[in-house]
Amino acid sequence: MKKWITSAKETLEGCLGPVSHEINELDWKQSLSPKKERLVQHLSAFANYPGGGVLVFGIDAQTAMPKGIQQDEATVIVGQIANLGRDALEPPVAIDHAIVAFHNASMLFVRIKESKTKPVHLRGKSLDHCYIRSGGTTRLASRMETGSMLLNSQNPFWEELRATTLLRPDEVITKLDSEGIHRLLQRPIVQTNEELLRWLVDEKFIEQDGDGYYITNFGAIAAAHQLKEFEGLERKRIRIIRYKGFNKVETIDEVVEHKGYAIGFEELIAYLRRVLPHSEVIEKALRREVIVYPEIALRELIANALIHQDFNISGTGPLIEIFDNRIEFINPGALPPSKKLDRLIGTAPESRNEKLASAFRRYRICEERGTGFMKAVTAVELYGLPPVAFEEGENYFKVILFAPRKFSEMSQMERIEACYQHAVLKYLSSSAMTNTSLRERLKMHEKQRTQVSNLIRDAIDAGRIKRKDTTSTSVKFAEYIPYWV
Repeated sequence: MKKWITSAKETLEGCLGPVSHEINELDWKQSLSPKKERLVQHLSAFANYPGGGVLVFGIDAQTAMPKGIQQDEATVIVGQIANLGRDALEPPVAIDHAIVAFHNASMLFVRIKESKTKPVHLRGKSLDHCYIRSGGTTRLASRMETGSMLLNSQNPFWEELRATTLLRPDEVITKLDSEGIHRLLQRPIVQTNEELLRWLVDEKFIEQDGDGYYITNFGAIAAAHQLKEFEGLERKRIRIIRYKGFNKVETIDEVVEHKGYAIGFEELIAYLRRVLPHSEVIEKALRREVIVYPEIALRELIANALIHQDFNISGTGPLIEIFDNRIEFINPGALPPSKKLDRLIGTAPESRNEKLASAFRRYRICEERGTGFMKAVTAVELYGLPPVAFEEGENYFKVILFAPRKFSEMSQMERIEACYQHAVLKYLSSSAMTNTSLRERLKMHEKQRTQVSNLIRDAIDAGRIKRKDTTSTSVKFAEYIPYWV
């Protein structure tokens, strides 16, 4: 039994005896009133009330005693309330319902959820036409009360918005890969459709409205079998484009992923393993082929692009572009104003899409601890690759991984950036960069110590790093930290 039903039964018990009285969070009726206008007002009032409210049908209006209600009558009531909540109010009101045994009578409980966006008012009318619960009755809200609701209103997150029209239960189950999500969570698959639908509601994949359901944007973007079936989300599919050479003149092929991000993530990684360039390594006297880019970096940067994109930018979605000498990860939406390009490594996470970020953590796709870029850069250093590049545009953010290149083939700007990123990683590990550690990062020989010393001096002159101990005159054992420490 749903938690709200248990609470509503206890509340109704208290209202009916020994002296019956009405309260703000619950109203009882014998049957559906022919006055639709009054019913709409009740829906508005409960949706504006903290925690929402419950309408109970099957109580004798004169004696306040449980009388019960027939199944066919309950079906009509639920259908009409759902229609009114959807069509007569702005924003629409979501409901849930259940037929519950109460004092040996079958009662209809209809729950009206509190709306995050307030005030809920009559559709086609001004905000002045909104209602509240007061003293156990429904009345028109005053101007001051309407203003207070506006101040405390919360616009819904993109993930919470509806991605579909009202669907039947079987349509919901068909469109979402719930088994895939269960595998990611490493939990047993729900056996019955009723349990599955309840679980999908709890997970915020769907939203119940009477006997039907809406799939939320979160449910679709995470678990859809086919994203193209959801209007408005087709362009949010992940595109992977391979080019011949170092520019976009000649395209090899283009692949568009069709699944939701969570259930299609491993397939995406497997595809990249197949198409990215490989190199041969020897481990324990055995040769094997590995991709030239560290897989942990691919995973973290793809997850970052998916989670932190701005879904409100229409007509574009995450893009992965593969060139002979690099791979670029691009997502719609610039960085938040509080973020700086050179302070992304190790900073606290700040996502536009909190529910998606939290879900990816639960699915073990990412950690949501601000360590994504740190892991990627660490892996890049272990592979001896050029530094990770970050680029920001007016409505996009890009991260670039470069294929292996020797120190002599890097530009001076890349060398200084490699020095800075290494200093950041060392500082975040409660250590400090030295000439020796930087040589190891750049895969350089002891004989190249002077070259590394010159690079460190150039990085200091560029304002990217500084000496940890400014009073020391030693050069050989000097330690360096990022400029912002």
